[in-house]
Amino acid sequence: MLSALTVAAEGGKSDNTKPFKGLEGGVFEISLKHFGDAFRVLYAVKIGSDIWVIHAFQKKSKTGIKTPHNDVEIIRDRLKRLKEVLK
Repeated sequence: MLSALTVAAEGGKSDNTKPFKGLEGGVFEISLKHFGDAFRVLYAVKIGSDIWVIHAFQKKSKTGIKTPHNDVEIIRDRLKRLKEVLK
């Protein structure tokens, strides 16, 4: 995860990073596998010159590859509050 965030801080995008669907641009998802488990880290760029980690979680979806609704709501709420604070 740290290497993917370092690449993002330098203006790039690592191989295990993709735009997060369902939110406005500038939010990216890092997908990690560790001992057969799946983990996700969501971060936002283009908020000033900083990168902000919005949410990290272990993926335990029972509905396939979709991000669980509860996690999507957490991401939306945190992104909204972050933008309000940084205004």
